[in-house]
Amino acid sequence: MLIKSPSDIKSSEITPESVYRNRRQFIGDALKAGLIAAAPGVMPSMASAAEGDGLRARAPSDMVRSAPAPWWAEKFDNIKPADRNGPFSTNEDLTPYRDVVSFNNFYEFGTDKEDPSRRAQEFKVDPWSIEIAGEVDKPGVYHLEDFLKPHQLEERIYRLRCVERWSMVIPWIGFSLADLIARVGPNSKAKYVAFETLVDPDQMPAQSSRFNVIEWPYREGLRMDEAMHPLTFLAVGVYGNYMPPQNGAPIRLVVPWKYGFKSIKSIVKISFTETEPATSWNMLQANEYGFYANVNPEVHHPRWRQDMETRLPRTLFSAARQDTLMFNGYAEQVSHLYQGMDLARYY
Repeated sequence: MLIKSPSDIKSSEITPESVYRNRRQFIGDALKAGLIAAAPGVMPSMASAAEGDGLRARAPSDMVRSAPAPWWAEKFDNIKPADRNGPFSTNEDLTPYRDVVSFNNFYEFGTDKEDPSRRAQEFKVDPWSIEIAGEVDKPGVYHLEDFLKPHQLEERIYRLRCVERWSMVIPWIGFSLADLIARVGPNSKAKYVAFETLVDPDQMPAQSSRFNVIEWPYREGLRMDEAMHPLTFLAVGVYGNYMPPQNGAPIRLVVPWKYGFKSIKSIVKISFTETEPATSWNMLQANEYGFYANVNPEVHHPRWRQDMETRLPRTLFSAARQDTLMFNGYAEQVSHLYQGMDLARYY
């Protein structure tokens, strides 16, 4: 897995909390005034808008596209905000939107961090269906609408820790995976939940590259108790807006106590299995990428120490390097899941 350092972001581009919290009113006022075109999946740092430059002023041109709002746009009109003091949030500074949407690992679009934002902007997410399969009472192919309709979307502010030693703090929009699991009814044989990403080389050019290292589709999986944990989240948006394609539109997994490669993007299949499912990075290099992939500062990757991390973006006014916390800071909530396990063996 390759890593590049992002360009330093000016302090003026870091999203002020007050601006972010009033984003919906600002967007509505701007739309009425004709200042911006509807651009689901693309919103630059709100700090730029607050400075009077307009929402697109500081967004790179390859991050911006005009498109009709998806049918689920109305779901974003009533988002339950995160409680910054609650179990599904953190009081840490948010990573600027610009970094969240321009510095990504999404190998279907390329191995460089900038490849997804450059190459995913024509990615089509409507219509979108997800197959439910395996040891479950209600298998079938479901439209994304069926997944979203029963849920009020909520905001959760989670830390994201990459195995490559960089990290972010991101305000996701979505709903609990446990709620979906309860609706489809896994039976007593279901011990694991497996996920697959879309395979579409026409839209995901790296899937047809002879230099790709992954056997498609991209696969991930969780133990059932991990999947049912209240922290485990299906995200359909970020920063109060629709999920950008480079971040896993239209729907992705977020498991905040695990390394980022566990949070699979652009999901098209969810299977319930009796045995541990194969996962992409484990299939590629099992000695480097375990099935569990829990953030653990005491267990180092062969190429990256895990006791320290770089919180993006690097600026003159922030301490970029910081200690990595056990389970990415969620130990109080999840450590009971692994009681009695040798975490150096089950990494």
